[in-house]
Amino acid sequence: MELPILYNSRQEEFKKPFGTVKEGETVRIAIQIPIAYDSKKVDLVVEDDQGQIVQKYPLHKRDLKKEYEVWTVTFSLGKGLYYYYFSILTARTQVFVWKAGTETTLTDGGKWQLSAVTREQQVPAWIQGRVMYQIFPDRFYRKGQCVLTEKLRPFSIHKNWEEEPAWRPDRNGRVLNNDFFGGNLRGIQEKLGYLQSLGVEILYLNPIVKAFSSHRYDTCDFKAVDPMLGTTEDFRALCQAVHSRDMRIILDGVFSHTGSDSIYFDRHCRFGNGAVSNPQSPYRKWYNFIQYPEVYQSWWGIDTLPSINKSEASYLEFLAGEDGGVVGHWLALGADGFRLDVVDELPDAFLQKLRDRIRNINPQAVLIGEVWEDASNKIAYGVRRRYFVDGLLDGVMNYPWRNAILRYVMGEDDGSGFSEQVMCLAENYPTEQLMGSMVSLSTHDTARVLTALADPFQGSREEKATRRLSLGERALAVERELASAFLQFFLPGNSCIYYGDEIEMEGFEDPFNRRTYPWGSKESQLLPFYKKLADIKKSQPTLQRGDIHVTGGNGRVQLRRQWQGQTVCGWLNLSHEPWSIEPWGEELIAYQTYEDNDQRILEPKGFFGAVKGKPGI
Repeated sequence: MELPILYNSRQEEFKKPFGTVKEGETVRIAIQIPIAYDSKKVDLVVEDDQGQIVQKYPLHKRDLKKEYEVWTVTFSLGKGLYYYYFSILTARTQVFVWKAGTETTLTDGGKWQLSAVTREQQVPAWIQGRVMYQIFPDRFYRKGQCVLTEKLRPFSIHKNWEEEPAWRPDRNGRVLNNDFFGGNLRGIQEKLGYLQSLGVEILYLNPIVKAFSSHRYDTCDFKAVDPMLGTTEDFRALCQAVHSRDMRIILDGVFSHTGSDSIYFDRHCRFGNGAVSNPQSPYRKWYNFIQYPEVYQSWWGIDTLPSINKSEASYLEFLAGEDGGVVGHWLALGADGFRLDVVDELPDAFLQKLRDRIRNINPQAVLIGEVWEDASNKIAYGVRRRYFVDGLLDGVMNYPWRNAILRYVMGEDDGSGFSEQVMCLAENYPTEQLMGSMVSLSTHDTARVLTALADPFQGSREEKATRRLSLGERALAVERELASAFLQFFLPGNSCIYYGDEIEMEGFEDPFNRRTYPWGSKESQLLPFYKKLADIKKSQPTLQRGDIHVTGGNGRVQLRRQWQGQTVCGWLNLSHEPWSIEPWGEELIAYQTYEDNDQRILEPKGFFGAVKGKPGI
C-alpha cells in the first residue's frame, strides 16, 4: 500500500505556530513526502480569500524521516485571510496535496485556512474565560413598581408572575409581544447576591432601551431606559452595584434596525419628527423607502422593524460620534461593553468606527458579535467579513460549539465530530478572541437546553405552550445537561448561563424559552453543580487562558488545556462501557466515577476533571 503524504496543521512538527498568526509573524511549515515520490520541487501555494494565488513559496528538503523526506519553508504574511495547499513536481508528474480533515488527499479535498491578524488587537482580560449570565430583563425579577406614564401603549401586565407569556396572534393575525411581567433593573440589582453566589462575573442583558415590545429589539429611543424597567438612575445604580462586587455588565446593542414606533421612524405619528411623521425629518435618510412613506426595507420583512442604512454618516455619528453618541451615553452610565445584535448586518467600516469610539472612551470596553457560524471566514451579504483579521470584535457567540456539545451529548455524534468542531474554531480564531467568545447552551433565540436535550418535538405553538417534560424525560435531560455544562466550562471562552438553566427551566423557542424565573421553586441538583463548575473555572487560570486540545471517538472525549506550565484535563465517557484512566493530577470534579487498582474508572455518562502543576512553574 502506498504511503500517504503527511501534513497536519494542528501539530507543531508540521506547522508552527498553531492557528492564526500576527501580520508579519514567521510561520514554519513542514510536509513529509514518501521518498518513493522522488520529489523534485515542492511549493506552498497561498491564495487570498477570493481564490487568487498571492504567492508560491518553494520548500526545501531538510531531513529524512524513515521512509519520508521532510520539506520545510518559513514565511510571513500581511494582514488577511488566506488558504493554502501544496504542489509537488515529481520525476513523472505534478500532484497537488489537499486537506482531508487532519490528513491529506490528492483528490477531492479542501484547502487549509490561515489568518494573519492585526498586531494592534488586544482583548481585555476581564472578558476572557469568565463566567457569564444572560438575563431577559422583563422575566428575571421584579422589585417595586415603575412609573409607566411614558411607556409605549398599548401594553398589558400579567397579574401573576407564573403565567404563560402571550403567544397567540390577535384578531389581525399578529403577535404583538406587548405583554409584560414587570421584571426591572432594581429586581436585577436585588438578585446580585444570588448571582455572585452562583459564581457569575459578567452580566449580559437583553435590550433595556425604551421600546414597544417585551423583547425590546424594536428600539424607540436609543438613549432611554424602558419605563417598565425603571429609570436612567436605576441603571446607573445597577452598574455601580455590579462594579462594587467586581463584576461587569454588557448591554445588547441593536443597531441594524429600529422599531417602527420610534422617535426616529414614527409610523404612528406619535412623536412628530420621525421619518414618516415629518418628510423633512433628519432621520428620514436613515431609512430606505421604496415608496414613501408606506413601503420601506425592514429587517427580515417584519414591518415593525424598519432597517437602517448603515452607510448613512449621520446615523454612525449619532451612534459613535465625537461627543460619544449612543455608545458613549451607556458607557458613561457604567456599561462595560456591548453584544452586537445581528452583527453580520453591520459593515466592517461601521464596526471599526464603533470599536474605535468605545475604546477611546474606555480602553477596557468590549464588543461581542452575534454570529451563528464560523466567524473567521464568514461571508454575509456577499462580503467576506474581517471580524478577526482587523480586530473588529473581541469575541462572538460561539453557536458552533453549542451545537457540537448538544449533538455529542444526545448521542448523535460519537465525539469525533465534537472534537473536530472544537479544534476547527481553535485553529481559525485568534486566541484572545476565542477566549473572549461566549459559550452558551441556551439563549433567548434557542430552545432551552433542558428541552433541547430530551424533547425534539416539532408540533404547533399551541402544543408547545402546554408541553412539559415527563419525569423520565427530565431525569434524562438533567443528566445530559450535567455533561453539557461540564464541557461548556472546560472549553475556552466565557461560560454563559441563560437565566434559569441552572434550576431546570424548560421551554421551546420564543416565547416559551422566555418564561419568568421561578423564584422559590425546589432547588435542582443543577444549581450546586453550576456553582462548582464556576468555582473551578474562576480558580484555575488555565481554564481561563489556556490553549485547547481535544480528541474524541467511540463515545469518549478528552480535553486538555495548558497554560504557563499548568495542565487541566477533562474526560467524558458517553460510551456504553467503563473507561479506565491512569492516575493523573489533582481532582477538580468527578461524576459517576470510582477508583480501582489506582485507576480512575468512568462509568457510562461519567466525567472527571483534574489539574496538574501551577502556572509559571
